[in-house]
Amino acid sequence: MSSFQLVYGKACHLPAELEHKAYWALKKLNLDMVAAGEKRMLQLNELDEFRLQAYENNKVYKEKVKRWQDRRLVHNTFMPGQQYLLFNSRLRLFLGKLKSRWSGPFIVKAVFPYGVVEIFDKHPDQAFKVNGQRLKHYYGDMTNREVVSVVLAIT
Repeated sequence: MSSFQLVYGKACHLPAELEHKAYWALKKLNLDMVAAGEKRMLQLNELDEFRLQAYENNKVYKEKVKRWQDRRLVHNTFMPGQQYLLFNSRLRLFLGKLKSRWSGPFIVKAVFPYGVVEIFDKHPDQAFKVNGQRLKHYYGDMTNREVVSVVLAIT
């Protein structure tokens, strides 16, 4: 019997002794190091499989979106001499709802690779290059916009 037990009537437990007993209890109950290592490796492999599956799903999604966008593209074939309307995205002078952003018609002078089109309005010497995506076909007739005649009749 220890002097502590004689004085206080109960056993003395030192902190190191408690820590040692707790370690052995945990090891005995559920801490088999080999099994824990195997379980950790399985969890890491599952995470790796989830990551690879996510990459594959992302790849399939991107292919679907690309096919959908490619179907929606309008492929224009520009011929010299045809008339087209030009979309003006920078028109901010008059912020009216009824103001049209399409100007023209312009006549195609030349077609370059990668969608570049050279157009002119009145004189072929004043031609300029634009992106072909800003043009749409003009189905109207050829009009002379310089000459305007207005007939006013009073009846």
